[in-house]
Formats: sequence, structure tokens, C-alpha cells
Amino acid sequence: MSNQEAPFRWSSIVLPAFLPTLLFSTGEGAIIPIIPTVATSLGAQLAIAGLIASMIMVGEVFGDIPSGWLVARIGERTAMIGAAFVAVIGLAISVFAPNPFVLGVGIFLVGLATAVFALARHAFMTSFVPQRVRARALSTLGGTFRAGYFVGPFIAAAVINLTGNTSSVFWVDVVGCLGAAIVLLILKDPSEALGAARAAHSAAAKRDAGREFVEQESLGLFKTIWANRGVLGKLGTGAALIGAIRSSRQVILPLWAVSIGITDSNTALIIGVAGAIDFALFYASGQIMDRWGRLASALPSMVGLGIGHLVLAASHDLPGNVVWYITVAMFLSVANGIGSGILMTLGADLADKRNPAPFLGAWRFTGDVGSAAAPLLVSLLTGVASIAIASGVMGVLGLVGAGLLLRYVPRYVPRTPRAKPAIEDPAR
Repeated sequence: MSNQEAPFRWSSIVLPAFLPTLLFSTGEGAIIPIIPTVATSLGAQLAIAGLIASMIMVGEVFGDIPSGWLVARIGERTAMIGAAFVAVIGLAISVFAPNPFVLGVGIFLVGLATAVFALARHAFMTSFVPQRVRARALSTLGGTFRAGYFVGPFIAAAVINLTGNTSSVFWVDVVGCLGAAIVLLILKDPSEALGAARAAHSAAAKRDAGREFVEQESLGLFKTIWANRGVLGKLGTGAALIGAIRSSRQVILPLWAVSIGITDSNTALIIGVAGAIDFALFYASGQIMDRWGRLASALPSMVGLGIGHLVLAASHDLPGNVVWYITVAMFLSVANGIGSGILMTLGADLADKRNPAPFLGAWRFTGDVGSAAAPLLVSLLTGVASIAIASGVMGVLGLVGAGLLLRYVPRYVPRTPRAKPAIEDPAR
């Protein structure tokens, strides 16, 4: 196989790769801050509202189970279009939900669709973006998701003020999902052109990719996890804690606002401003990773997220708790933004570049287990103790995750990437 890389132009992926992601994530960013408010309006207590908000992450975990297989079978574009329509079904259920249980079912379906959509785009970027710019490309993809989470809450606040009905925000997500599907149908998917270029560039790579496809399809998600139990059990645990502390932030901030009496529209505005800070740092994160290594981004991000949760835990009953809330929300966004794209980049570094979807499905599953478990833990601790205790526990877990990354990132993802793929021989 030739060591030369096929030609790559950023312009070839900007619209077809990033625009659908932006539309999809804008809709999701609009609904995340208002899920606890809608749940409480249907009669849910604070802990149950947190449980319902966590269903979006639980859905992602269940969606990760078939997502690698599905994307490899039907292709990235078809998988994303299907995911968009599944999300629309979940949103329709949420709009007309008569009780918290039905609302939870709708949110679960949105999370299920999100897993497939995100994996499909991640698999494409891993396959076709050259190693020399991979971190920047994936941090840009992560930044596109963050852009949606930045714009979405502002749209949510405007819709709430116009309609006076918090549930009407779900229609924003419907529009975003349908818009993503339309873009995918109209614009030519870049994997076609780039895939042809790669095949022409190296016929041997194409033959190897075919063999690898058959091999990895025979494994399946849980066999892939078992085959890679070494890296997933160690570095994957760190990835799970990254997912945990990030999803904890997404659930705790809206719940915290409800607990200290901030209105739903003001909550959306605060989270929107925090999203702007998060979004502004995505490219800087990629530059840090490409120049100084993955750990230079991951470690300060996790330490900052852990400290932010601990400070928030101590501020609930202080006289200026609203000011503390806003300050910590912005600090958490800085910490999260510094680590933009870190999970996708680590997964791409470890995956077989010829057929990354099976390993990436396993990698995302590992991280999303943490993403789903954290909100459930937050809900449990809020119910049996308090939301302040929940925030403190998550802060400690964030610092534990920082320690795991410090130990295992240099071992599995050195500054000079290994030539061999991370897929391990099941017989060993």
C-alpha cells in the first residue's frame, strides 16, 4: 500500500458533512434545557424530571448497540436519514405526552436516533479524513454539535416567549431533523467522491477493506468489545467518565435552575450563552490535540469539569446562588470546550481506518454507558439526598477520570500514532 494519502479538500465536506449535523444538533440543543421543565409541568418531582432528562443518554446507549452494524450495512447517509425520522417520531410523542412516562419514551427515541446519526458521521470522518488533520476535523465536527447546542437554547427561549408554551420547543427539533434529512437527500454525500478517490489511489486498500469488513461484521458489538477488552477496559473507562461528567453537566444545569427558581426561558438563555463559550473553543481544542497530543486537551478538560461540579455543589444555599450558578455554568463550558472532539479523536486514533464503524460503535457504546449512567446516578442521589450531593459526587468522578486519562492515554495513543489498528486478535 502506498504511503501517500489521497487528495483531501476541506470544501468537499463542509456542506454535506457539517450542515446536517448542525441542523440535527440545533434541534436537540433546543430541547435539552426544557426537558426537566416539561416533566415537572406533567407532575414529575425533581428526581423524576432528572430521570426523564437522562432518557436521551439512555437512548444513545441502546442506539449504540446496532449502530455500527447498521451504518456498515446501509451506509452513512441512509442511516442518518432514517435516524432523523425516528427522532421526529420521538418528538411527536413528546409534544402530545399526557404524563411523564410517555414523555420519557419520546425522549428515549430521540436519544436512540442521536446515537445512529452521530456514529454515521463519525465513521465517515474517520475513514476519509487524513491523519495529519484528523483531530482538527473531528474537533470541528464536535464544534458543529456544540454550535447546535449554542444556537438551540436561544431559539428555545424565543419560542417560549412567543408561544407561552414550553412544549412547543419540541417542534424546533422536528424542523431541525427534517432539515437534516432534506440536506442529506439533496446534497451529494462526500463519501461517494472521496471513497472513489481512495479506491483509485490504492487498489490494495480496497481489497483489504473488503476483507476487514467481512471479518468485523462477523464480530458484532459485544464480540468487538470483548476482542478489544484491554483498551476498552482501561482507556475506555476514562472515556466513560468523560461521557459521564459531560452528560451530568447537561442534566444538572437545567435541574439546578429549576431547584433555585430560575424561569425556563432564562434557563435557556443562560445555557445558550454557556454553549457559545463551549462552541468558541472547538477549533482551539483540535489545534491543541494535533500539536501537543490528545492528553493536552483531555486532562485540563476533565480537571476543570470535576472542579466545576464541586464548586456548584457548595453554592446551592449561598445568598448569591443565581450568580454562582451562572459563573459555574460558564466555567464548565470553558472546561468542556477545551476537550471538544476528544472522544471522537481518541476513537478514530484507535479504530481500524479501513472499516472503523464496528470499533467506533464499541467505543461510543463504552463512552455512552457513562453518559447514560451519570444522569441516572444524579437522579438517584437527588431523590435520596440532594442535588448538591449529586453534583459533588460527579465532581469527584471527574477527577478520577482525569487520573485514568493521565495514565492510559500516553500508553494507547502516543504522540506518534501506531501504524497497526487497535482491533485486537480475539484469539489472544
